[in-house]
Amino acid sequence: MPDPVLVDVEGRTLKISNLDKVLYPRTGTTKGEVLNYYAQIAPVLLPHLRDRCVTRIRWPHGVQGSSFFEKNAPAGTPSWVRTAKVPTTGSRGSSRNGDTLVFPIVDDLATLTWLVNLAALELHVHQWTVARNGRPRNADRLVIDLDPGEPAGLHECCGVALLVRDKLAERDLVAKPVTSGSKGLHLYADLPKRLPTDESTALAKQVAEELQQEHPKLVTATMTKSKRSGKVFLDWSQNAGSKTTISPYSLRGKERPFVATPVSWTEVEEGAGDPMGLEQFRYDAVLERVADLGDLFADPR
Repeated sequence: MPDPVLVDVEGRTLKISNLDKVLYPRTGTTKGEVLNYYAQIAPVLLPHLRDRCVTRIRWPHGVQGSSFFEKNAPAGTPSWVRTAKVPTTGSRGSSRNGDTLVFPIVDDLATLTWLVNLAALELHVHQWTVARNGRPRNADRLVIDLDPGEPAGLHECCGVALLVRDKLAERDLVAKPVTSGSKGLHLYADLPKRLPTDESTALAKQVAEELQQEHPKLVTATMTKSKRSGKVFLDWSQNAGSKTTISPYSLRGKERPFVATPVSWTEVEEGAGDPMGLEQFRYDAVLERVADLGDLFADPR
């Protein structure tokens, strides 16, 4: 096994290991290439992580191996990594009331690099942020996950996304589309006024149920998987205090190195009209898109 190398990242010395290790066997993508992607995408990724508790999914043996969720900052976390202690009671909780989770907060490239070196391919965040003192704040955005039930796919998600966009606009909310890097789409909307997570969840559920009632052959707001066949499930539950969603610009631990990618509404409209009009994007394509188009999440057009 090659010896680890020491690198300087924004004044922090990091020990980086196994750069040649293949994490995506189907494409031969190595850990070094993954680290390089995250370093290049950091200027547009970090704003989506800043002040948010980050749950990671790690694939220490590559995506063909087993993975695990990690919420707490692991043993050996550098002292300079910002963390937040979040009680698990109430809406932000787990099944064990009275416990506290210690999340890393990824505000800089050094922390991002440290986590990716641990094979944290996926970075998931809540819809709420923490204050500088670590205290959780109310939700500052709403998210709806469009998950297609076979034989529906991304094409159907694009059509339903336009319906969700218009439904949110009725509430003076501006939707921003992001491919999930998996099967569907995520739609985000900034909340002009922060809301408790039970209120933002109720709002997302109301939108989903209205669309289910208006378009019952296209949309379901019901979590029962048996009722999703051929429809797009509008998952409103990811607004709950304890739930997370893959961050825009994060890699996914799929067979290929796909990325949750902000897209334009023009692309979504084209995808609704043409089954081949929109796709999930690989990391190399995402870097090219950002170089050419900038951060489409900031300007969904």
